[in-house]
Amino acid sequence: MALFKRTGYWADVKPTGMIADFIAVWKQAGRNRWRIACVSAACTFAVFAVMVQQEGKAPHLPPDVTYITSWRADRTDEEIKASNEIHQRAKERFAAEQARRDADVREIYKTLGRMSGMDVDKIAREADAERAAKKKAYLDSLKKMRGEASSE
Repeated sequence: MALFKRTGYWADVKPTGMIADFIAVWKQAGRNRWRIACVSAACTFAVFAVMVQQEGKAPHLPPDVTYITSWRADRTDEEIKASNEIHQRAKERFAAEQARRDADVREIYKTLGRMSGMDVDKIAREADAERAAKKKAYLDSLKKMRGEASSE
């Protein structure tokens, strides 16, 4: 009968061998076979009991978003420009302060290098040259991108 023909993986599975192996192991267990069977069944039952108690949840609902605006909606263009100028000046002051601190740190490292016997002027020249090369490469890539964008 073609309906019960075993193909693929199941072609090599023979339940008679499985049953014969089970009977051999059952006989080897001797008087303890029922104890072993009960412990095995209890372990299996315990694992499935724990699995059944695990709670599955659906995906969380999206959160309710409350938008908070930082500025009044009725600001005039002049107020916006004044605010932008104030923030730009603060940004420039911060950048200048950061540059001053960076220069102080560089001087500290130069002093430490001189005390250690290093040629800090040579190291500074090499670092400046490397920074200039990176900046030039960056500007060239920007020019190249602008050139490609304008030619399209």
